Formats: sequence, C-alpha cells, structure tokens
Amino acid sequence: MNDECPFCRIIARKKDADIVYEDETLVAFKDLYPHAPVHLLIVPKKHIRSINDLTPEDRDIVAEMLMKAPEIAKLMSVARSGYRLLFNVERGAGQVIFHLHLHLTGGWR
Repeated sequence: MNDECPFCRIIARKKDADIVYEDETLVAFKDLYPHAPVHLLIVPKKHIRSINDLTPEDRDIVAEMLMKAPEIAKLMSVARSGYRLLFNVERGAGQVIFHLHLHLTGGWR
C-alpha cells in the first residue's frame, strides 16, 4: 500500500468511495468526476503505478480486471446496452491517479 495514493487509501478504507464491487483482488467504485451516466473504476488492490509498470507476476491481476468487467457491467445494468473499457497510461494520455485502474463507462441512451 502507498499511503499517498488515493486509491490505496480507498482500498484501506481510509478514504470514502461509493464501492459497487469488491473481492480479494479488486475493488470497483464510482468515479468522482464521471464522464458517463455509469462511470466506474476497476482497481487492483495491489498498488501498480500504471500499465507501464506491469511485471509478468501481474498478468493474473490484469486478466481478472478484464474478466470481472462484464460482471460489474451487469451489476450496473449496462451489460446489454453496452459499455466501454479504457486504460489511461501516463499523464499524456490522461492518467491522473498513478495506481492502475480500468474505466468502465456506459449508460448512454
């Protein structure tokens, strides 16, 4: 855990978030600044700075993020209507919080 990281603080319950899903590996919560009617962040509990910092040992974590996304989309009632998955990698691509996270957006009409 990184005490300076907002997502680590959410995972440790030191910072509030609207958590919609959690298991032993991941937590998913609503984005504070949503860009869609449904905008969630799927975050590994292990602190990984970004996609650029993945190691071979992190392969299962990334697979779990992608495999859980449809289940989380179903929980949020956007699985059938459609949703988008997005990783921002580094500041130039819009990454603001440097803890790996997958955006799940949807809910448009």
